[in-house]
Amino acid sequence: MTIQRFDDNSTEFGLWLRAQPEIDSDLGYRATNIDYCWQYRHTGEWMFIEEKRYNAKPKFWQVIIFQMITKLCMHDNLFKGFFYITFENTSPEDGKIYLNNEEITKEYLLNFLQFKT
Repeated sequence: MTIQRFDDNSTEFGLWLRAQPEIDSDLGYRATNIDYCWQYRHTGEWMFIEEKRYNAKPKFWQVIIFQMITKLCMHDNLFKGFFYITFENTSPEDGKIYLNNEEITKEYLLNFLQFKT
């Protein structure tokens, strides 16, 4: 059964999608958003970033969809990958930071976002 949202983090369309029995997740339909498509316009380098707060992990079906997207984008030499940034709490300012499950510093995160790492 498609899980309904219990917060204010959806649009009217998102709420509508979740309420349609014809496209219920039990029937095999999945949807996820991508938090950031990050690009540096001077070089054209780009990547996708999925943000998780409170040490949350991506759902298994999100990982599958993100892997599909990554595979399709690999032909572009400027594509740098699909990354998970996880915050212990809510941001780099209030706890630990993880990049693909490895703890990093705020300085490392800034360098990463500048395509320097």
